[in-house]
Amino acid sequence: MVVGKQSVIFDNPPFIKSMASIVGKKEGDGPLGPEFDRIVEDAKFGTDNWEAAESMFQTETAKLAITKSGLQKDAVRYVFAGDLLGQLIASTFGLAELEIPFFGLYGACSTMGEAMSLGAMNVAAGYADYVLALASSHFASAEKSFRFPLEYSNQRPFSATWTVTGCGAVIIGKEGNIAKIEGVTTGKIVDYGVKDSMNMGACMAPAAADVIYRNLKDLSVDCNHYDKIITGDLGVVGRTILLDLLNDRGVDISSLHYDCGIEIFDNSLQDTHSGGSGCGCSASVLCSYILKQLESGNWKRILFVPTGALMSPISFNEGNSIPGIAHAVILSAI
Repeated sequence: MVVGKQSVIFDNPPFIKSMASIVGKKEGDGPLGPEFDRIVEDAKFGTDNWEAAESMFQTETAKLAITKSGLQKDAVRYVFAGDLLGQLIASTFGLAELEIPFFGLYGACSTMGEAMSLGAMNVAAGYADYVLALASSHFASAEKSFRFPLEYSNQRPFSATWTVTGCGAVIIGKEGNIAKIEGVTTGKIVDYGVKDSMNMGACMAPAAADVIYRNLKDLSVDCNHYDKIITGDLGVVGRTILLDLLNDRGVDISSLHYDCGIEIFDNSLQDTHSGGSGCGCSASVLCSYILKQLESGNWKRILFVPTGALMSPISFNEGNSIPGIAHAVILSAI
């Protein structure tokens, strides 16, 4: 099952049995709006604050994924979940009522890839028949935690991205009819010394390039092994850097590349600058548009590569750089 330096190919591949996605109004107004299961007009989701709203996104998306799977809640052995907030409070408060054993994960915006990787490994190893993997983000809670209060109305440079308000969830199990998880390539922490918190694409692109290149080398394939290579939220700026870095290594994915952060918004109409970002960006796009393409057979095999910037307000204020991380999941049609 272990292939190369960083990859695992499953002898008995797990499957995605169900998927669910719930997003906010801005995301619903974007080009992928019809693909999502539910669009929530109220940014606070009926709660008193942004953090509680993000927890509600997790609660409702998790419940919807379980319902769509046709399983009882008790059939789900583990939850692998995370968000961008301190101590994962969106996940811990949002998923407590499920009463399912919980692994809280932090991979920044790569968390959905991390959750799916660990969940698939558990199912493939026989430790669980079914697991739930999910991730969320919220524009207002992320701005409050990492940048400026919304009341400040600061100017955003072109390189800035707009944190997606939303959540995506999948049930992974020994059987399913949406897609197969063939394997995973676990990413390394990659730090090019970028310190600009308004340019997450530049922070994450080197990690994405590293894990994509490693996946191709570990599997001894070229990029045409995949119909699409899909990054999480590099945005317009990060995409350019990614393509340049891979071209330097003799790999051209320009015709195959798809970035969830670029596709979730219409920048000409929604003014999101470089695109979308956040844990909920890749998670919600995966659990709507992307998996539907695999389920229908339009795509046969993809490499799903959520990308994350490992930043905290403390490390940033102390003048540290912002390392990147990316995890690759190989998904194929059944």
